[in-house]
Amino acid sequence: MEQAREPNRRFCVAPMMDWTDRHDRYFLRQISRRALLYTEMVTADAVIHGDRERLLGFSEAEHPLALQLGGAEPDKLARAARIGADWGYNEINLNVGCPSDRVQSGRFGACLMAEPGIVAASVAAMRAAASVPVTVKCRLGIDDQDDYGFLRDFVGRIAEAGCRTVVVHARKAILAGLSPKQNREVPPLDYDRVYRLKRELPALEIVINGGITDLDAAVAHLSQVDGVMLGRAAYQDPYILAEVDGRLFEDPRPLPTRHEVVEMMLPYIDAERRRGTRLNAISRHLMGLFQGCPGARAWRRYLSENACRPDAGSEVVRAAMALVPEQTARPDLEERKSA
Repeated sequence: MEQAREPNRRFCVAPMMDWTDRHDRYFLRQISRRALLYTEMVTADAVIHGDRERLLGFSEAEHPLALQLGGAEPDKLARAARIGADWGYNEINLNVGCPSDRVQSGRFGACLMAEPGIVAASVAAMRAAASVPVTVKCRLGIDDQDDYGFLRDFVGRIAEAGCRTVVVHARKAILAGLSPKQNREVPPLDYDRVYRLKRELPALEIVINGGITDLDAAVAHLSQVDGVMLGRAAYQDPYILAEVDGRLFEDPRPLPTRHEVVEMMLPYIDAERRRGTRLNAISRHLMGLFQGCPGARAWRRYLSENACRPDAGSEVVRAAMALVPEQTARPDLEERKSA
């Protein structure tokens, strides 16, 4: 397989369990050609021993694309990183930010921030094994270990191991007493701490994550850090990505309309149906495409009621689209162009 190229991390869509699967990534790629997309987290053990086509398979159209791994054993992470690089991913990312109980029980995710030596050893082993960049996604800290000095020392330690890019979710993780959902909302955001990290470690590429809901906020963050990562905002209102290429990458190609995005998805849906994929495995990711538009509720209702049928195919999506008045672009984009 051809060597994957170093990705541009100016704008990224976060890895999200149960959401950023291959169907969602293909869909998002129809809206933005330039955003860096991430897989759901996959454990190193699963990569080594599991069904690799199911876990790692993707369409070449999804590039640029990063694989996020979870684990705490450097040798296993190195093997998984090598496999991921061989499959053609542009980047291998180590998850040191997930606070869920299931992840903690496996001794990886955010709890590893308390063990920077293991993270550094894992980064070094992964870099030695993989032919693509190895990055780390972490939090500001964990529990009562959440001052700036803790973050600075942690990032400094993994930088010494060769990590040149760190994605920082600008909240700490509370490992006991909060659910993953609460950990995305309850601990306060502290963007200034991430900005300071970039000022004091200018040689590192710092990508900021957490609570970013629109492109105006992304542009503001880019005056302080190297990249921004959106998560749930990009999933719930995916057409946000239509602005990305032009505003953040100065790509002059015209924006796709929402209806054009649906039309581009139809051949993919037909191909996946021939492979045995159920329509609702794909259509669930399309629900938010017409967010804020007349007809959005009818679009969602029709897909919800019809995509679950065993025989449902692209005709269901086409029929749902017919319920939405055709528009040239998002109203706010039209306003920005004419301003």
